[in-house]
Amino acid sequence: MVNLTRDFFIALSNNQFLNDNAKRWGFRLGAEKFVAGTDLPQAAEKVKELNERGISVTLDNLGEFVNDRAEAEAAKNQILQVIEYIHKERLNGHVSVKLTQVGLDIDKEFCMENMREILTKASEYDIFVNIDMEKYIHYQPTLDIVKELHKDYENVGTVMQTYLYRTLDDLKDLEDVRLRIVKGAYKESEEVAFQEKEDIDSNFMEAVKIRLQGNAFTSIATHDHNLIEKVKKYVEEHQIDKRKFEFQMLYGFRVEMQYALAEEGYNFCTYIPFGDDWYGYFMRRLAERPQNINLVLKDTFYTEDNRLKTGAVVAGAAGIATLGFIAGRRSRKNK
Repeated sequence: MVNLTRDFFIALSNNQFLNDNAKRWGFRLGAEKFVAGTDLPQAAEKVKELNERGISVTLDNLGEFVNDRAEAEAAKNQILQVIEYIHKERLNGHVSVKLTQVGLDIDKEFCMENMREILTKASEYDIFVNIDMEKYIHYQPTLDIVKELHKDYENVGTVMQTYLYRTLDDLKDLEDVRLRIVKGAYKESEEVAFQEKEDIDSNFMEAVKIRLQGNAFTSIATHDHNLIEKVKKYVEEHQIDKRKFEFQMLYGFRVEMQYALAEEGYNFCTYIPFGDDWYGYFMRRLAERPQNINLVLKDTFYTEDNRLKTGAVVAGAAGIATLGFIAGRRSRKNK
């Protein structure tokens, strides 16, 4: 049942029609719990609050399904604005970028040009740029681009997904590159990825151990308290310098644990997504943690004192029915 729920929400995240329409809806279904705002000033307020607690951030100006050069150029310019804003406001943070957002699906060289412009500006201000990992179809192209860019820019890194079989082998070629270690948020086939949580968790810990024994900085990104305790134990037993790594979590998730880890003296970074292209990101978060659906339903239908919101049932049903009707009509037209 859990896998069915996960597959359902991942399918929704990949629906370009719903993604496009979500930009016009504004925040819905409790998205504001996990997305820090639709613009940079809104997100910056959250950043400043976290910075005051000794927590750094990585800012992600959300964007997906970019197949047009003008749209990719616009995304690049928005990322440059984020970099300028971080510098101007003296925020403790860096940026996260998806290569598909800046033209990977259009032309590799065009994408490289955009990334070089972003990295050049970021290096002027000593700001790190993390290249997020996406679906497996983009995995090798992303690694190739990261390795090429790292020849000229020390302020670039990427993400390794431990649900992939090849992750531990690929770490060997990235010993000097700053990495974020994650489990993985997309639906991948059993031909390339582990399907069971136990296998993914085991691979996660192996990847973390390899990185902690190396020299490059590592972001250990998980909300799993069991894995976090294992990492803390490993760090203590092997006398790992805490300056070599940080824990990282997503905005809105396990907030008290985020605060606690920072207070314990660990480097901590919160991944802060913002922008009007929030839908795909939000659906993947529901896919990762189906229990978040309960939070969404409660936020949509109930007040803080647990009373049913006026008109909530009608509005919710109407919204679902409308989406179903529109999707159905589009499906029939395409037959």
